[in-house]
Amino acid sequence: MAVATRCSLSIDRCFQAPRVEPVCVAVSFDLFGTLVAVAYPSDPAAAVAAELRSLGVTVPDDWHSLYGTAHIDAPSGAEVPLPAHVSAALKQGGVQPDDSLIRRAVINAFDPDVETAPGAQDAIEAAGAIGPVGLLSNCSVPELVARTLIRSDIDRAAFDAIVTSVACGWRKPDCRAFEAVATQLECTVSELTHVGDTDQTDGGIEACGGRYIGADVPSIQTLPDRFEAVE
Repeated sequence: MAVATRCSLSIDRCFQAPRVEPVCVAVSFDLFGTLVAVAYPSDPAAAVAAELRSLGVTVPDDWHSLYGTAHIDAPSGAEVPLPAHVSAALKQGGVQPDDSLIRRAVINAFDPDVETAPGAQDAIEAAGAIGPVGLLSNCSVPELVARTLIRSDIDRAAFDAIVTSVACGWRKPDCRAFEAVATQLECTVSELTHVGDTDQTDGGIEACGGRYIGADVPSIQTLPDRFEAVE
């Protein structure tokens, strides 16, 4: 059976790939909004500032403006780690603390309260009946995915690969993000089915030749039946 040609590393070329009905060899899941619900700070800039001050770092008076401005010229589709962004913002404001303090402040500011979606573990196990299972998450905060999994009811060992944008350098819907998890699952993107709650990001796999299944926290329980249709 013919499958789509593997996406190149060029995002432009990837979006021009011919559409062929994919064959499912492996499954990857989005994390936030799909397998778990997480309460984020209502004011991220203020949360980071509070943690910086608790570590003895002086925060510029115009911090909200600095935090909300891009200071790193990153390629399209690339992930900018939040500690790097915060460091650049502080430097712009005339403050240059040790990078380890910035990293600690960012991690503490986003320390998560986690609610696992009902049926999440069942969905992961159902995917495992098809083939290798991965996690692919857009996340600019180091350690956040690991902390979230630890505090969830999900068995981390159920995943054959865990890929985050902060680690691989690329954010969904960039094809290089899907390529990163597909490589670890030993398949091509065209053989990968990705489950997520956001069409604009998770659904980007379709432009790379793979399959997308839309599912959020309320609907994750329906996945075992839906997987039968893609085997």
